[in-house]
Amino acid sequence: MLYYGPRYGQTNIMIYLGICSIIGSLTVMSIKAIGIAIKLTIEGINQAGYFQTWVFAMVAITCIVTQLNYLNMALDTFNTAVVSPIYYAMFTTLTILASAIMFKDWSGQSASNITSEVCGLITVLSGTTILHSTREPDPPPIADLYSPLSPKISWHYQSNGEAEKKHKDDDLVAPEFVAIIRQDYFM
Repeated sequence: MLYYGPRYGQTNIMIYLGICSIIGSLTVMSIKAIGIAIKLTIEGINQAGYFQTWVFAMVAITCIVTQLNYLNMALDTFNTAVVSPIYYAMFTTLTILASAIMFKDWSGQSASNITSEVCGLITVLSGTTILHSTREPDPPPIADLYSPLSPKISWHYQSNGEAEKKHKDDDLVAPEFVAIIRQDYFM
């Protein structure tokens, strides 16, 4: 996180989203542990006196702040239409993996239940990939911040007295040039 984030985060979308997804899966696991502690406290076994309860609370707060920080960096750097599906797929996958490792969620399930969960995950990932790959491409960015509101036109008079309209491309400061800021510059 400290090495790859500053070096490659601005150019590779997977750096910020990978960090955010891994930290997000740890957030879910720590919140799940806090939920278990609350459940045990309600049942009469007070968990507030145990050191582990407070460690999980601090881990949850730290992970939430870190996760939101890296998600905001990814959204500031890259297009939201690209960030959202990749983050959703990575976060879901890593949360399922972390839950299987930390809480052994699959140890008491039958093979058919595990297979159906894996098929559901593959369906979600495939659907996200298909939706992202079939969207319309973004228009190419326009480098020019200012654009004229109307074309630069000058009137030239011929020898017979008739006026002829001509475009002036060489004059950058024409009186009929009105600059507007392009809306797509800020998107």
